[in-house]
Amino acid sequence: MKKIDKLILGSFLGPFFLTFVVVDFILLTVNMLKYFDEIFGKGLDFWIYMELISYFVISISPMALPLAVLLSALMAFGNLGEHFELTALKSAGISLIRALRPIGIFVVFLSILAFLSNNYLVPKVNLKTFSLLYDIRMKSPALDIKEGVFYSGIPNYSIKVNQKLDEVRLKDIIIYNHEEGQGNTNIILADSGRMEPFFNDSYMSMTLYNGTSYKESRGQRGITEKPVDFSRTSFSENQIIFNLESFQLNRTPEDLWSTNRSIKNIAQLRSGLDSLNTEINQIIYYNYLNTESSFPYFSRNRKIVPPIDIAERKQRDDSIKNIKSIQKIKAEMKDSVETDIATDTIADLQVSDNSDSMNVTDEELIIQGSDSLNQITQATVNKGEINSPKASKESTTGNLINKNKISAIKSLDSLLISRKSDTLKKSSEPKVDLIQKQAFSGFQGKSEFTPEKKVWIDSIIQNGNYESRAASIALSNARTLKNNFNTKLTQIDTYQREFRRYQIAIYQKYTTAFACIVLFLIGAPLGAIIKKGGLGMPVLMSIIFFIIYYMLTITGEKWAKEGIADPMFGTWFSNLVLLPIGFFFLKQARKDARLFEPETYVELFQKIKNWYNRFNSKFQARFLNSK
Repeated sequence: MKKIDKLILGSFLGPFFLTFVVVDFILLTVNMLKYFDEIFGKGLDFWIYMELISYFVISISPMALPLAVLLSALMAFGNLGEHFELTALKSAGISLIRALRPIGIFVVFLSILAFLSNNYLVPKVNLKTFSLLYDIRMKSPALDIKEGVFYSGIPNYSIKVNQKLDEVRLKDIIIYNHEEGQGNTNIILADSGRMEPFFNDSYMSMTLYNGTSYKESRGQRGITEKPVDFSRTSFSENQIIFNLESFQLNRTPEDLWSTNRSIKNIAQLRSGLDSLNTEINQIIYYNYLNTESSFPYFSRNRKIVPPIDIAERKQRDDSIKNIKSIQKIKAEMKDSVETDIATDTIADLQVSDNSDSMNVTDEELIIQGSDSLNQITQATVNKGEINSPKASKESTTGNLINKNKISAIKSLDSLLISRKSDTLKKSSEPKVDLIQKQAFSGFQGKSEFTPEKKVWIDSIIQNGNYESRAASIALSNARTLKNNFNTKLTQIDTYQREFRRYQIAIYQKYTTAFACIVLFLIGAPLGAIIKKGGLGMPVLMSIIFFIIYYMLTITGEKWAKEGIADPMFGTWFSNLVLLPIGFFFLKQARKDARLFEPETYVELFQKIKNWYNRFNSKFQARFLNSK
């Protein structure tokens, strides 16, 4: 690396790390303020807060990188321009593009690192963040009983202490017990007491001295019944144990958040897209099949069938589901099937398949075979317990399973393949012939109506008010059909909205990383044009452009979520808008344009004014000559 590259890169790295820490801290503060009321004041350990803060820092770092690159590039090249170092470089024959190269290479590697972090690190950190944040939310606030105030933090109890001598000794205590859910019918008054937690703060013992307990039964039948029981008990010492389990931080399994988009990488998000496509396709497919019964007139001579692409997708999804079922059965057989008896069971299944092959599906066959094999295997093990010595029982059964399990798996595969081929042969018959047979079979053996019969039937319909009843029934059926279609459309719209959100989550992993390059192309040339270092003008300009970037990003993502624009265009919208601006600033910086000097715009206004005066004089001269 040449000295000039070290000079330029060194002037950039210092402000970059400083601004990155500052921006990360600002974003962390903004993020923590959202959950301030939920995570503070609950008596958590210091390291729990440090763990949560570290998770937040890692998760917001990819967002802080573009702003840090923009601000540090502005500061670095503003300082170089302010101290005439860029002028010296240009006088030495080094162009601005050559001066930008070392920082540009660093920003490219930084973008790759940001993408890897978005795809692999941030999803895992988000999973831990959601889990820890949920546990903190579920934890009750710290046990803090104050003087003269009723404390209801302990479930089913309301406690008032008029005087606290210290954290243990209490005076003038009132306790309302609401465990029975009958209101204030169980009250304890005590002159003094002691409050001591034990068993790792999981329970609290409250010992009361010189008090009275009042308990009143709740009436069930109103004012006509006999007076309810009322008991009063005096005591010199009474101990109450409170369960403080709700005050402990219980860690929830992280698998509960496995469906959240924020904890998935690109491969998992693409798998989610495929699953959503399957759900949408299944709704459309069964809608076609179930709609035929609602159009009896239309479907008399024709059949409502799903489109080819919908049917092919349904067939492919079913085949994948069957393959997974077979693999699951194989895995179970490898662990717990005694193969000699399994072969006999498969033979029985083949016999039953020949007798009732039209009424049993592949899934039912697999389930029946698995249940039978499990039952027979258990019987074989029990038999081995009776006939075999205890020392060799397990080894004998294991050897039988390991010896013949391959033949049983092959037999099951051949059975399923034969069943599948028979099903495909039956389903490959010409559907047109079947439809024609169904359409014209109903007309055989029927004689034609004579005119007298037609008149007689028409009179029955008119006199019996069948037309109005038929219209009412048809209107009711039409409303039902419309409601069904609206329900299906709502389901499809929900799945499509979630589908677009998954696409946005995929593209965001790329756009956030690429934003580092875009904002560098804006910040570095802009710093060379402004020629102002420090934290004044660079901070102002960086904030303006970052706000523009943020607004464009939010707008594009909203378009994508609502389906107004394609998700790819919506997520890349901010980069597509700012990239030409970056190239414009780069072109102006190479020409040493003075975009931010007032004299530039004064000269531009004067040129426009002179051009207008010349144009006006020529126009007036031509107008006078024409007269």
